[in-house]
Amino acid sequence: MAELHDELHTSAELSGMAVLEPAGPEGALPEAVAPAVPAVPAVPVVPVVPVVPAAHAVPAVPEAVAVGDLARARELLLSHPVADGYSGLPWALRHRPSFDLELGESTVDTDVPRLREGGVGALWWALHLPEGLAGDEAVGATLEQLDLVRNVVGAHSEGLRLASGAGEVVDARNCGRIAVVLGPAGAAALGDSLGILRALHALGLRLLTLTGASWASEAGLTRFGEEVVREMNRLGVLADLSGASAATVRRVFGLSKAPVVFTRSAARALRPHPANLPDDLLVELGAVRGLCLVPLTAEQTGATVRDVADHLDHIRRLAGPQCVGLSGTYDTGAAHPQDLADTSCYPRLIAELLDRGWPEADLALLTWGNVQRALRGADFTARAAQGRRTPSTARIADLDG
Repeated sequence: MAELHDELHTSAELSGMAVLEPAGPEGALPEAVAPAVPAVPAVPVVPVVPVVPAAHAVPAVPEAVAVGDLARARELLLSHPVADGYSGLPWALRHRPSFDLELGESTVDTDVPRLREGGVGALWWALHLPEGLAGDEAVGATLEQLDLVRNVVGAHSEGLRLASGAGEVVDARNCGRIAVVLGPAGAAALGDSLGILRALHALGLRLLTLTGASWASEAGLTRFGEEVVREMNRLGVLADLSGASAATVRRVFGLSKAPVVFTRSAARALRPHPANLPDDLLVELGAVRGLCLVPLTAEQTGATVRDVADHLDHIRRLAGPQCVGLSGTYDTGAAHPQDLADTSCYPRLIAELLDRGWPEADLALLTWGNVQRALRGADFTARAAQGRRTPSTARIADLDG
């Protein structure tokens, strides 16, 4: 597991030592703290370290601002914690003989102490499977994942609590627990059966990825695929469209009565990853009030906190502040940007956004409010649909031939 970087990267600054990189033109130290800076020592300097002029031996103003923003970020997360849209923890724990997430677990990116340090109040635990599993094998493996998650949460009840909807997420937070929402699972987990979809929902599944099935392909949704979406709406299972074809995405936009979610998608205009969204789809996402959860991975968003913030700026501008959220994508084997190595690091990203001038209202939507809106939308849609629609008995052979 990647190790945490120092929170401020400036232990030398804390002891008053000279920094090696010159400060910017705005780097002058305010008069109020100038006396605390020691004079440049007259002792000879080790040859390999360049002598830094005294004018540059003080911390730059942007770094001082970042310290203040970090404190503001932590304060904001107390009221508006992060709802993390994707965690690969279930599969990461699958083959570990023992672990203690409440005490702390160095072999993974996620444990209760680091979730609390990072200001995380809820997270979706993915039930995705390795590629190649299909049919009965995929169904069985998904059920095993569900069983594992229930056992893990039950064994860590002081820190974690399962939640099946917006109300239970809030209840968990009010009880001092971190809410765990089950999903997304892959479409292969259904085995082309709406009965299995209902069984998975009864076990807690609340998010399904519409890729990797014959009824959701590059060509879009088949008739059976459309029936799957209708049944998901009736149950309260959200559609995850990350990695789906543009044809599938647009058909679900027009068909689904509940909000749609992209659990791991950033801006393709900034980084041409296939799961990232082009600008036209981001605009359409805003029109249907869907939700794009930006992954904190070097592959999709870049190598630094600033790169991630660039994606968030871009999506907020095109889709609107009500349509963007965060997806840690921790414990998936992906490399993460510098300073975002694990679930404790969210305050650093929020501090960067504060430094860019994001209003606290938009940050509250980014961290907590938008995911809550999606979950409430799924609950509302399900209640409305169940009053007019009975469970579907459609079979793929009947609809798709």
